[in-house]
Amino acid sequence: MLNWLVIGIGDITRKRVLPAILAEPRSCLYALLTRGPHKAKSYPGAIVYTDLSDALRDPAIDAVYVASPVALHAEQTIASLRAGKQVLCEKPVALNYAQAETMAAAARESGRLLGIAYYRRLYPKLMRAKQLIAQDAIGQPVLVEANYHGWLESPDRGWLKDPALAGGGPLYDVGSHRIDACNYLFGKPMRATGLLSNALHQLAVEDSATTLIKYTAGVHAVVDVRWNSRIQRDQFRIIGVEGEISLDQLNGPTLKLTLSSGDVCEETLPANANVHYPAVKNFVAAVLDGSPVACPIEDAIWTDWVTQQVKDAQ
Repeated sequence: MLNWLVIGIGDITRKRVLPAILAEPRSCLYALLTRGPHKAKSYPGAIVYTDLSDALRDPAIDAVYVASPVALHAEQTIASLRAGKQVLCEKPVALNYAQAETMAAAARESGRLLGIAYYRRLYPKLMRAKQLIAQDAIGQPVLVEANYHGWLESPDRGWLKDPALAGGGPLYDVGSHRIDACNYLFGKPMRATGLLSNALHQLAVEDSATTLIKYTAGVHAVVDVRWNSRIQRDQFRIIGVEGEISLDQLNGPTLKLTLSSGDVCEETLPANANVHYPAVKNFVAAVLDGSPVACPIEDAIWTDWVTQQVKDAQ
């Protein structure tokens, strides 16, 4: 059994993270850390802390889920690792690549596990796409196209518009998931650049981000994310010399394989109703059974490296 401390009771935490921990059979929601103890009323069995240092002195806590704004990830994760706790941290890893590297170093020094909650790595259809690529189903891959377009986030997550808390706008929020998916498929990026702009909304963060990434063997990825479209788009295509894999909508269940021969095959591979549940379950198995964590810190920092390259290019 893993006793969890969850840091932060925000929108995603209430909707996904806490239900995932409560549903996972080898997890116990042992404690919560929040600046507003009234937010914990819905979880009467959990100890409520308002100070992280106090919480980390509790020897009964085995694991920490860091669900605070991005600006706090490095500080809270490093403190938790040094206190001997295993850590699953929300994405993106940190405000910048340098902070992400300090978190990776702290994990190595502590000997504790640090995973990042890039839960799309556990989407059955993304795992199937990786398998098809390995089987040479589309020949040599040459291009990935990923778009996520929508409108501004809800007031519940208003901190996303503050660069001091979030690091950036859609590049950090929805873009990081798509960049990580590309890294999951093709490994460590070799080069990256991009454009940020405020095409419509004059915010302290961008409302549009376009990223270009180069991987080994000539694979290019283009990731375009924005908060200025009234039309929702969630597109993800992997194009090869002999065919393509469409995952449109990325958050939907369908995988479509189209071959140069004209053959078309569709598979229905839905994600878990709570997309955070597989990530929590995977992390528990990694801690208790020694199985691989879906997104270890050593993989996750490369998304921060890409976003750093894009910001440095401005």
